[in-house]
Amino acid sequence: MRHISKISDLRDQLRGQNRVAFVPTMGNLHEGHLSLMRIAATHGDPVVASVFVNRLQFGPNEDFDKYPRTMADDAAKLEGENVYVMFAPTERDLYPEPQDYRITPPNDLGNTLEGEFRPGFFGGVCTVVTKLFNCVQPKVAVFGKKDYQQLMIIRRMVDQMSMPIEIIAAPTVRDPDGLAMSSRNRYLSAEDRAEAPHLYRLLNELSKEVQSARPNGEQLLQLQAKYLATLQERGWKPDYFEARRQVDLMRPTEEDLSNQTPLVILAAAKLGQTRLIDNLEIE
Repeated sequence: MRHISKISDLRDQLRGQNRVAFVPTMGNLHEGHLSLMRIAATHGDPVVASVFVNRLQFGPNEDFDKYPRTMADDAAKLEGENVYVMFAPTERDLYPEPQDYRITPPNDLGNTLEGEFRPGFFGGVCTVVTKLFNCVQPKVAVFGKKDYQQLMIIRRMVDQMSMPIEIIAAPTVRDPDGLAMSSRNRYLSAEDRAEAPHLYRLLNELSKEVQSARPNGEQLLQLQAKYLATLQERGWKPDYFEARRQVDLMRPTEEDLSNQTPLVILAAAKLGQTRLIDNLEIE
């Protein structure tokens, strides 16, 4: 595996490769990330993975400085998955001057859910992903469904900007108790780790209620409020727990609910000092 930090060296290494499959990451890799590498290998060759903690997507009071950086361990894991290039630029490599040009998603998608509680987050994500796409120039790129809203925003961006890249959605990888794998799970105390899978259990409970009761709009709001209250009673600090349309993440209309339009339940809540996100599709 080649370990490359400079953009010019990356372009030299990939010259003539027209089936590159790309997986962007912020490192601290776990089985969820490695599953993306395997999926990438079925859609292209060679596989390129980036490791870069992107300052632009962190708010002023978020965990940029303490975000886990495990470069040597990451490199060993990627080599074990037969990744061809590990692209690990420094900030100076990727942002040699202040990044004044930004890619900002539309308000209806970028300022709701995660965008409401993390202002500027998706602008930082879209900007760095655009730069990474320009550096790697992949044929396909793989993103996990755990970051459901991010996946949709990237897919829309690629479509509207006419980027010749196919975006592959990969299923969320979970621990045996249901907790979605995340680099931030390592922040959980032993007590919080035991409680954390309850978020996914509540997603499943709401999904079952929606499928069995077929609620109208007012009833759905009441159900969502019930699950928010349940999280609070268990010691969580929830930001949202909502069912949205899969196609565009808009709130479902009465017609959507009566026609059983595919929905997705998205949740974000803080447990102790750790903020967790998860989602579950309802067909």
